[in-house]
Amino acid sequence: MADNKSGAFLGGVIIGTAIGTVTGLLVAPRPGRETRQFLRKSADALPEMVEDLATSLQLQTDRLSETSLRRWEATLIRLREAIAAGQAASQREYADLVGPDAAPSNGYED
Repeated sequence: MADNKSGAFLGGVIIGTAIGTVTGLLVAPRPGRETRQFLRKSADALPEMVEDLATSLQLQTDRLSETSLRRWEATLIRLREAIAAGQAASQREYADLVGPDAAPSNGYED
């Protein structure tokens, strides 16, 4: 759950930065030439920012996948233990109902 929140936060920071940059450019008191140069430099830096974001998302995805796998494996272990405990309890209950001398049958008479 925490990984999901940190990913959403990181995405929000990046989107907020982009919106703030565009808004700042639109209201900044600069000549058109300076603004265009600034936009050109920003556009040149954009591929690197996207690559960093993709790397970050990949790391978070890998971490989430590993966490999910560990939880799934732990759930399977608990399920197997519960099934084994249920089988043992069922055998004990059967033995109590039938008596100590009766052997479990396969349900067919010979």
